[in-house]
Amino acid sequence: MNPVTVLRKFFDRHGLFVGGYLLAAVTFWMLMMIILPQLTMLDFSFRDNLPPSKVGGPEDVYTMANYTFLVFGSPGNPEPFNVVDLSVFGRTILAAVFVTVFDFMICYPIAYFLAQVARGGVARLVVLSLVVPFWVNELLRAFAFKILFGASGVINTFIVTIGLVDQPVDFIKADIALYAGLGYAYILLMIFPIYNAIESLDKNQIEAARDLGSPWWRIHWRIVMPFAKPGITSGCTMVFMLSAGALAAPQILGGPSSLWFTQLIYQWFNTGGNWPRGSAYAIVLLASCIIFVLLMMRLFKVKLGEIGR
Repeated sequence: MNPVTVLRKFFDRHGLFVGGYLLAAVTFWMLMMIILPQLTMLDFSFRDNLPPSKVGGPEDVYTMANYTFLVFGSPGNPEPFNVVDLSVFGRTILAAVFVTVFDFMICYPIAYFLAQVARGGVARLVVLSLVVPFWVNELLRAFAFKILFGASGVINTFIVTIGLVDQPVDFIKADIALYAGLGYAYILLMIFPIYNAIESLDKNQIEAARDLGSPWWRIHWRIVMPFAKPGITSGCTMVFMLSAGALAAPQILGGPSSLWFTQLIYQWFNTGGNWPRGSAYAIVLLASCIIFVLLMMRLFKVKLGEIGR
């Protein structure tokens, strides 16, 4: 279907005024809030960190120095690679994958329960129980998790009181608080896309599989999950991208050795005062996350158009 036909159907459905407003608003949002800032950051990433008086002068030329620094470090680096920054980058990607898998394992049963089992007041109560806690600011939730998992927090007090351990467990240093906080921060972004997909599944397919003697795990593996694949992909993509780009939770809940790649970006932009290098790091993180998501979509045979259903 060509773009002209799509636009004609769009305006026929919404009317000229509403359709024009929606199209203009989306175009403005995409251009001013996403495309132009990213292009500006991309341009910054290929520049030297010059004082304002030299910007636009003969020394203001394009260079790969910021990207080279990420891979190889400073010229005097005794190591062949920038081990610290690259290890932080790799650890951030792996941690984002872990948080995504963790969220999916928790949220899939909840989404299935809401879509296929819960009815009436029970469904409304579950939705309210999920939504109402997110009325609290993200920073306050992060500090609440720090108190919860702290040395004298609720969890340590409980397990010491019942005699499960003799000394409080350092959940902060072990990054358990960080992963729990990140996982909780994005559960709604995982639950509702999966719920929307499973809700449209015909229950007769599940009943037929049960009548034929299929176990519950095979019903989910062969019927529910393939049908809900667009919702699962959408939820996993959002959770992964937001986890990899998180800053508040790693700053508050991270242990002394759990540096997040976004914290390096923050340091270059603020304490380091090197915006071009921070931009290069940010572009690398963005590009890597997009490539990773596209590879996973190809691996699981999900098309980009299916996510937008």
